[in-house]
Amino acid sequence: MAEHLTEVSIVIPLAPGDSADGLKKQLQNSDAEIIIMSEGTRAKSLNTGAAQAGRKFLWFLHVDTVLPENAIAALEKSLQEHEGHLHYFGLKFSEGGPALMGLNAFGANLRSLLFGAPFGDQGLCVRKDLFFKTGGYPENAAYGEDHLFVWHAKRHGIKLACVPATLETSARAYKEKGWFGLTLKRQYLWIRQALPQWWKLVRGK
Repeated sequence: MAEHLTEVSIVIPLAPGDSADGLKKQLQNSDAEIIIMSEGTRAKSLNTGAAQAGRKFLWFLHVDTVLPENAIAALEKSLQEHEGHLHYFGLKFSEGGPALMGLNAFGANLRSLLFGAPFGDQGLCVRKDLFFKTGGYPENAAYGEDHLFVWHAKRHGIKLACVPATLETSARAYKEKGWFGLTLKRQYLWIRQALPQWWKLVRGK
């Protein structure tokens, strides 16, 4: 694969009031195709952006993502070594959030390692043809469309590859809504969503 993400389309969903300027600035030295979409829901924005993408690989990034210096090189290497996998990064939270956010990052990384369930803020990247083979992001999901996409990919035989780099994401929601309540809610929701998906995977459906 050529350097500087020449075969990668980056899809960034944009919610009302958000700005992608910071992320675009971080990517200004890459040769990736950057697609910013705002189609009402995150899933629809991601799918529409993917359909418009003209490159071999799709890299889905949240607008508040902060990339480490080695992110692009690490992703390029991972794509070279595991072209047909679904790639994801490690995760940490930005400073300024609740004091216990380190536990959330530890939990997210442990969940990804043990259960193969990374979320969208971990920078999912996959070959475009494989993305559409899975059906893309489910637009009818009440929540967790990124989590469901990962399970669908696994049921289609797509393996996971952890990129050896760590993305940083905002802890704003935890600061605004309260660490304990939001952490508990999100743990409940992902487990509730994961269990039937795991059963379908086990049964081969």
